[in-house]
Amino acid sequence: MATHRSVLRIALNIALDAALAAAAVPLSRWLAAPGANPFMPAWPILWGASALLLAGVPFRLSTQYWRFATIADLVGVAAASVAATALFTIGLVAIAGVRPDSPAMPALHMMSLALLLSLPRVAYRMMQGEPQAAGSLSQPVLLVGAGEGADLFLSALSGERAPPFHVIGLLSLGQSQTGRRIQGTPILGAVDEAETILAKLRAEDRLPGTMVLTDADMAGPVLAQLLQAADREGVRVARAPRPTALDLRGAISLDLRPVAIEDLLNRAQWKLDRDGMARLVAGRRVLITGAGGTIGAELVRQVAALGPETLVLLDNGEYGLWQIEQELGPVPGLRIVIADIRDAGRIRAIMQALRPELVFHAAALKHVPMVERNPTEGLLTNACGTRHVADAARAAGASAMVLISTDKAVNPASVMGAAKRLAEMYCQALDIDARAKGGMRCITVRFGNVLGSTGSVVPLFQRQLARGGPLTVTHPDMERYFMTVREAVGLVLQASVVGSARHVTDGGIFVLDMGEPVKIVDLARQMIRLAGLRPELDVAIEFTGLRPGEKLYEEMFHGREPPTPTEYPGLLMATPRTADATVVGRAIDDIAAACHAGNTARALALLARLVPEFDHNADGSSGSARIEAETA
Repeated sequence: MATHRSVLRIALNIALDAALAAAAVPLSRWLAAPGANPFMPAWPILWGASALLLAGVPFRLSTQYWRFATIADLVGVAAASVAATALFTIGLVAIAGVRPDSPAMPALHMMSLALLLSLPRVAYRMMQGEPQAAGSLSQPVLLVGAGEGADLFLSALSGERAPPFHVIGLLSLGQSQTGRRIQGTPILGAVDEAETILAKLRAEDRLPGTMVLTDADMAGPVLAQLLQAADREGVRVARAPRPTALDLRGAISLDLRPVAIEDLLNRAQWKLDRDGMARLVAGRRVLITGAGGTIGAELVRQVAALGPETLVLLDNGEYGLWQIEQELGPVPGLRIVIADIRDAGRIRAIMQALRPELVFHAAALKHVPMVERNPTEGLLTNACGTRHVADAARAAGASAMVLISTDKAVNPASVMGAAKRLAEMYCQALDIDARAKGGMRCITVRFGNVLGSTGSVVPLFQRQLARGGPLTVTHPDMERYFMTVREAVGLVLQASVVGSARHVTDGGIFVLDMGEPVKIVDLARQMIRLAGLRPELDVAIEFTGLRPGEKLYEEMFHGREPPTPTEYPGLLMATPRTADATVVGRAIDDIAAACHAGNTARALALLARLVPEFDHNADGSSGSARIEAETA
């Protein structure tokens, strides 16, 4: 049906253009010789129409959408008019031997033809693009961004028969554009003047219902400030459709997109050593544990793009592995392995069979309250499992292993954090031995929360918002470090390049620069605003108290391991205390034995002996004392 309509539209375009070209001949003859009969003889009129149809083919006149006529289309009309005039004149003189009525005839014909072809297109476009009358259902909006994105959005809007939005003005990113216009729409001021401009629009009873971001790169503090200004006036903020959705030649989608919470935390992108990453990964055998998880899956994506010879995805969860395999599609050398890192024999057999040269160890139990309820499982996975992976990788001849650690390993209050600190200690010890005697390097990378990861607060808030609230926050002062998963994994790969290629301080741990911590309650309020709702009025926020194992503030560095900058932006170095690999290994074996025997008390006592800074908040009851101490 759509093809049939397209054929009819093209046929109509051809007929209309031919009629206009035919009319251009008597018009130009009358202009050239006003006293002569412009319609006699008649055959040049037919030849004029034919000349345009021939000349219009390379300029695709018949396929133009008059309703979406642009400057480019009018340029095509002008070029076709020049070509058609040339064909028309050559036909008259060379073929029929007829001389023009006046030397000015060719120029007059060209101008008449271009005018007759252009005017209907412009008129039709203007009629279709007229704004709806007052009282229509179109929503007033204010565009943020005065560049190509705004121009494209306005063009798409003008092509709608019943536009859903009426643009009352634009905000530019800088001051220099204020007072100018884009497609007749005024630029009212700069983004940093949003609060003043919105207040003025409210006073004039012209306050828009929505502010539409047309600049795809607007993020971070500028966006956060804009959201605050919009929130004060009760104005929603949304993103314009992607440019690919604003197709001016076909079906147009003007559905606005919500602003992602990641956009508010977006920082300037760190400059990464992409060449070094390619040298580290390309043509090598790489194994990633926890490949079905949030961090592991992003590692898979970024490592796969660097061209490894073999890429082994290991996880004990079938569904997560299936998802990332389906996402990747056919990748040369891809291997999918279901295994549990707590099974030392299975991990050793896999390493011996596949002989990975580079191992990324992301598998872990990460949910603090869940591990508090199952402490032996957390110890067997996070500490003992890490030892199994490290020992098996070293025995199989791997050149480097990268351990993904957490800020919860610093002054841990939870079993999860203390177990990860023990894993750090073992990998630190192996790395010290490797630098002294040769062998597999162990690179440890520590960072905080990644947005959207499994079990993190953002998906929880999204689910609570979908139910209408309330959003639950443990404490008004609770803070966490956040980073996007893509940014975190990029820096993990950067740390892998640096750690495997250069000397670092004994036992050094790479720490990602996470920026400033974010209050969880502020994050909750922002997510409510991004949903077009008002905190406390439309959606409540409830404080539930600290849960077992939780801290009010997370830390990236221990008090006795001050950060040391590196020459690579985004990477810092921590130098915590170290221990002998044999001693730590023997202690992990003792903890494993206690766990397998079901002796949780002994396992935790051994953990506290190895990690003396472990201040266990076992049931959340020490939260009040910790809050008083940390806020004093």
